[in-house]
Amino acid sequence: MTNAVEAAWAALDELADPEIPVISLRDLGILRDVHQGPDGLEVVITPTYSGCPAMGQIEDDVRSTLKKAGISARVVTQLAPAWTTDWMSDAGKEKLRAYGIAPPHRTPAGSNVVRFISKPASAEAVPCPHCGSADTIETSHFGSTACKALYKCRACQEPFDYFKPY
Repeated sequence: MTNAVEAAWAALDELADPEIPVISLRDLGILRDVHQGPDGLEVVITPTYSGCPAMGQIEDDVRSTLKKAGISARVVTQLAPAWTTDWMSDAGKEKLRAYGIAPPHRTPAGSNVVRFISKPASAEAVPCPHCGSADTIETSHFGSTACKALYKCRACQEPFDYFKPY
């Protein structure tokens, strides 16, 4: 790694997601790569889904963070391969849980289809991030953002978002 690449990674390491401020873009898996491109330093980001409304803000935040660190780079949005919750770090998943958002399960092997209508019959229980109970129910397949579902814990009665695996 070059010094410029290392400096960019260091500057961006803790840059938070604008919609979930407790998790970094790196932990979320959105910050995909920093490398020397043909025209200079490039930072590669991938949206959680193609219509993610936060991507403009994320791109601006990356540019601003790098500028403050005195680093000049081009921000590249890469759509393929498509983002997957499997790119989230374990530390990021724990940050989500501590914040009150149930982190996603691992994506089943060979599964590359996003389910918008119904859950598979063999869906895993989603533990409550507040009390840990597995006695939870999905109340809406779409939560505060399209990549999350809204759940309710039957034990503590608290509602919570679940980051859907895909």
